[in-house]
Amino acid sequence: MTAMSLDELRALLARHARPDLGTDIDAVRIFRADRPGPPTPTTYGQVLALVAQGTKRFALGDRLYEYRAGQYVVASVDLPVTAQFVRADPREPALGFGLDLPPAAVAEVLLAADAGDLPDLAPGAPAGLAVSTASAELLDAVVRLLRLLDSPRDIPMLAPLIKREIIWRLLTGEQSGILRQFGLPDSSLSHIARAVQWIRDHYALPFRVEEVAQRVGMSVSAFHRNFQAVTSMSPIQYQKQIRLQQARLLLAADPGDIAGISRQVGYESPAQFSREYRRQFGDPPRRDAVRLGANVRTGASRDG
Repeated sequence: MTAMSLDELRALLARHARPDLGTDIDAVRIFRADRPGPPTPTTYGQVLALVAQGTKRFALGDRLYEYRAGQYVVASVDLPVTAQFVRADPREPALGFGLDLPPAAVAEVLLAADAGDLPDLAPGAPAGLAVSTASAELLDAVVRLLRLLDSPRDIPMLAPLIKREIIWRLLTGEQSGILRQFGLPDSSLSHIARAVQWIRDHYALPFRVEEVAQRVGMSVSAFHRNFQAVTSMSPIQYQKQIRLQQARLLLAADPGDIAGISRQVGYESPAQFSREYRRQFGDPPRRDAVRLGANVRTGASRDG
């Protein structure tokens, strides 16, 4: 059953992949890569990402993760990661499926569920993301959702039902704890999610960790502990990752204003900005910006 579902999943993804990664089903994306790509900064947030073919690797803080055909990642908050497909070629492209997981949709399924039908929660703060092997039931639901792309008139009626089923399969699977935490408005993970959103919205501004902890209603010690567990980094390290990712986007559009961009993302010292940028991306800002511009002009593919 699982092998057959994976074969059909690959065929559906290959047939419906588009350059913009989008599909006619809201919140569903398809990823395709015909060759291994360089490590690319991106954000995983409140999403299911499933690999059907190939191998994907990503780094979060100092942790390295890898998932391959039949495995999935669930992410619960916006996490800055560096990701790449490491196994892909034109004859056997890397193929992946992505589905946004709105907390309200997760909460709706939780409220309708019998608590006795859900796995016991592990003690402690859950991580912000985890890798698991997809069950046959989860793969089957994803395949049925993608089949709707061949029957567009059925999408408005059936897609919401199958998305709800996918959330149920995740809630009753290995990563139940992550979904249940971010679907509950007063969980520790939901507090951290609010802190993450605040830092993302104000990444260019200096802040005191004590103030952010107070803003989300946590003690400083609990905030530090839970933030580290969820994001694999401290709040200040998280802010730095967001600043550098944003700077890279700005540099791709305007490689000539490095000093201005460093100030725009919150650095007072261009020299410190250049040091941290090189440490993060492997090249100093100007050289990396030139390379990014060349990739854009030659239409280099991107993966999600």
